Amino acid sequence: MIAIIPARGGSKGLPGKNIKDLLGKPMIAYTIEAAKASKHITDIIISTDCEEIYRIAIEHGARETFLRPAELATDEAQAIDNYIYTIDRLEKDFSMNIESFVVLQPTSPLRSTEDIDKSIEVYKNSNARSVISYTEEHHPLTWHKYIKEDGSLENIFEDKLDNRQKFRMSHYPTGAVYVFNTQLIRSRNYFDESTKAYIMPRERSVDIDTEEDFRYAEFLLGRNRDE
Repeated sequence: MIAIIPARGGSKGLPGKNIKDLLGKPMIAYTIEAAKASKHITDIIISTDCEEIYRIAIEHGARETFLRPAELATDEAQAIDNYIYTIDRLEKDFSMNIESFVVLQPTSPLRSTEDIDKSIEVYKNSNARSVISYTEEHHPLTWHKYIKEDGSLENIFEDKLDNRQKFRMSHYPTGAVYVFNTQLIRSRNYFDESTKAYIMPRERSVDIDTEEDFRYAEFLLGRNRDE
């Protein structure tokens, strides 16, 4: 199974985040290294519009392929369009037959090879057409509110006063691992009734979008090295 690592050059929340130095190496290297150690991944494909990201990814073990078009790297571009484009190019230019693939976002550097392999195994050992990594939410969703411009509160859900322990546990997607059936993606869907979840611990589920996220990931990685 191939792994696609999407890493466009433009990032407004944390500029240059995909190759930002994280404890001595570019952040994208953590994802490439985890994928290289996987027993199920045969090729690591970097999907980027940025020549510098492409070069660094190749240096760390991604396969030499192609850059994505600029129109697939804008803020308005849909990730699913990029996946379809990448699969089409790989099948046409490299004669690959891609029935399924993994997406590994470089903004999840704490995700482990075990997380990758177990997600793929859930996919292979079930009838799922997609497997998506999730982690548990510590607070009930019904506690969330919209905040108006004047600072007042607006309900998102029906108000329900109760202790946290009384609410059913919910989970949210980590962004760390996606396993997709190619035909599901070609139908422009990520989920169907067969979709399964792979549950990750919160400490490996950090998705870096801001400087605060980056510093937290840096702290966790540094702590793990010291243990």
